[in-house]
Amino acid sequence: GQAIMTSKKHKRASDRCSEALKILEKRKKTKYDIVVMVQGDEPMVNPNMINESVRPMLKNNKINVTNLISSIKNNRDFNDKDIVKVVHDKNYNALYFSRSKIPFVKFNKKINIKKQVCIIPFRRDFLIKYNKMKPTSLEKIESIDMLRILESGYKLFLVKTKYFSHAVDKKKDLLKVEKYLKKNKKK
Repeated sequence: GQAIMTSKKHKRASDRCSEALKILEKRKKTKYDIVVMVQGDEPMVNPNMINESVRPMLKNNKINVTNLISSIKNNRDFNDKDIVKVVHDKNYNALYFSRSKIPFVKFNKKINIKKQVCIIPFRRDFLIKYNKMKPTSLEKIESIDMLRILESGYKLFLVKTKYFSHAVDKKKDLLKVEKYLKKNKKK
């Protein structure tokens, strides 16, 4: 890989990613088709996760952006405001992202609740278009970039990964990831 230093003024990972894209394209004198944004709080990225996230875009050129998702396995994670929950339609298009508990689970019914994994491929031109869009009200309220796409009327295709991932936002997350990595290193 090649490290790119971007401006300190960016508030969103997608802004930083867009700037890095422009710098790389200028240096390499080439234009890329797909840009994969892997957020820095995802230390458990398996290279296969990147392949999973891009595969639908390679098969369908109408998909402008995808986002990996995985299942939430326990109530603690479901209640954690740092874990972004997502609901989708039957075709795996995102309906909404939230830091709150969604969907509302009445009478403690067992359902498969999903969380966002921050591996997000964009088509190049859509990433640039996205970054020119003004931040939206729900995006600001929830502090979730992907809501700008949904609020602006675009589809966001979700891809379920089979790999375990846990973002690191706090020290307790780091301890959980370290414990998981040590446990699986012994196998």
